[in-house]
Amino acid sequence: MNYEPSSMNHAQLIWKKLSSHYIHKGPWATLRTDKCEMPSGHIVEDYYVLEYSNWVNAVAITEDNKILMVTQYRHAAEIVSLEIPGGVIDDGELPEQAIRRELLEETGYQFDDFELLCTVYANPSTANNYTTCYLAKGGKKVQDQHLDEQEELVVETYTIDEVKQLLAQNKIAQALHCTGLFYALMKLEG
Repeated sequence: MNYEPSSMNHAQLIWKKLSSHYIHKGPWATLRTDKCEMPSGHIVEDYYVLEYSNWVNAVAITEDNKILMVTQYRHAAEIVSLEIPGGVIDDGELPEQAIRRELLEETGYQFDDFELLCTVYANPSTANNYTTCYLAKGGKKVQDQHLDEQEELVVETYTIDEVKQLLAQNKIAQALHCTGLFYALMKLEG
């Protein structure tokens, strides 16, 4: 059965961008304001859009059937966050290439078995980027971490049941990572 949110022609919902103006361009985020015309003809003078790079992450299962997780400080929220490994997709890089690189850099584990789980948007009303999430299986530790200058993270391993419990107890705060975990758990149970 195919799920269709409605029978309405989706093209009737699309706004026309009349102009764009950059307010701030930075290495991690860019802010612009768009002037748009809605299908009704109403003009939206200042619609703020955050531009970010696209991201990738993975539910990474080691050869002994443990899920790799990383713990790191997240300054904007001022929390120590338990997450799945991942990061920014570099210019010219395909998502699968990016997650292979990120897993090796962040955890020291190499994976050869990748399956696309989902592509999701964190907040498509205000941000333009997406996250591609993979299920990676059979990981082997092959090197030490090679972290970026602004990364300090600890690698931990959990059983699948422990991750389910962490999700049930709301111990994983990063919404995009929870999404990937839920997709992976459905895939592994199916």
